[in-house]
Amino acid sequence: MSTYISILRGINVSGHKMIKMDALRNLYEALGFKNVRTYIQSGNVIFESNSGKHAEMEKKISKKISADYGFEVPVMVKALEEIETVIQNNPFLKKRKEDPAKLHVTFLSAEPDSAIIAAIQKGSWGADEFIVSGTNVYMFCPDGYGNTKLHTNFFESKLKLTATTRNWKTVQELARIAGEKP
Repeated sequence: MSTYISILRGINVSGHKMIKMDALRNLYEALGFKNVRTYIQSGNVIFESNSGKHAEMEKKISKKISADYGFEVPVMVKALEEIETVIQNNPFLKKRKEDPAKLHVTFLSAEPDSAIIAAIQKGSWGADEFIVSGTNVYMFCPDGYGNTKLHTNFFESKLKLTATTRNWKTVQELARIAGEKP
């Protein structure tokens, strides 16, 4: 059995798309996932499965949320090893040693078109910076994520992909929790 982390987009934000974490754990267990754990209220679920098929698990979870709650929620499933690679390869820590409190990762549903990335990189983003690596966008927001133009909606609209963002602390904590045996 392998360990996975699912990252849900847009639940429990400003009173919209509300799902309590105990209900979310129950939903995953009803789908047959094992050792289900959640982290904070923003839709981070750690679980075990024999499936190995990310897209299949994403659809299964999204469909069950839609059936049970009546709203659509984009879901991304990452293997623990994928999250560990994200952590090991953060260019803002690996090469520059930036303040981790100013770092975020936007997870994308697919690899973006390189021509679109090149066009976005020509833009002016003030002190904010981003680096795309595969299906991940590493961000350094020295004035805080709440003040950046490089938010999830920006990347979704420009890249025409589903995206969801987590701060660096959350990414690290998800890997830590997922690495522990329940």
